[in-house]
Amino acid sequence: MDSVDEHILLLLQENGRLSNQDLAARVGLTPAPCLRRVRKLEEDGVIRGYSAIVDRARMGKGFEVTIHADLISKNLTTTQAFEDRIAAMPEVAELRRMFGIPDYFIRVRVADLAAYEQWLTTQLMGDPAISRVDSRITMKIIKTDAP
Repeated sequence: MDSVDEHILLLLQENGRLSNQDLAARVGLTPAPCLRRVRKLEEDGVIRGYSAIVDRARMGKGFEVTIHADLISKNLTTTQAFEDRIAAMPEVAELRRMFGIPDYFIRVRVADLAAYEQWLTTQLMGDPAISRVDSRITMKIIKTDAP
């Protein structure tokens, strides 16, 4: 990967709908070699796909909470059952098993604080594997690379 490939990636991250013609012009290539580079980046798995940036608030999921959670028991059966259950929940945007403390990092998206309280008390806290939950509500997003 060279600086032209990196420039292609930067431009596609900013606007994945750029036409090959526009992309080629912006990186200083003709369309054919630009398209070959994009296809190679796709084949190599550097570009994994294209997506739309959505307004989560308009979807009823504008309230995001980061949760640190610990399990009572860390045996394979308990861990796998917990992960399967939590990962299947539509409110869960991200689930990570961590080294050290906490055991899990969970990112949840819901409509508002009341919806979060309802989900937390009926869904997450109802899981018998949970020993501790620590909710973190963001005051202000300074920088993110996630759409």
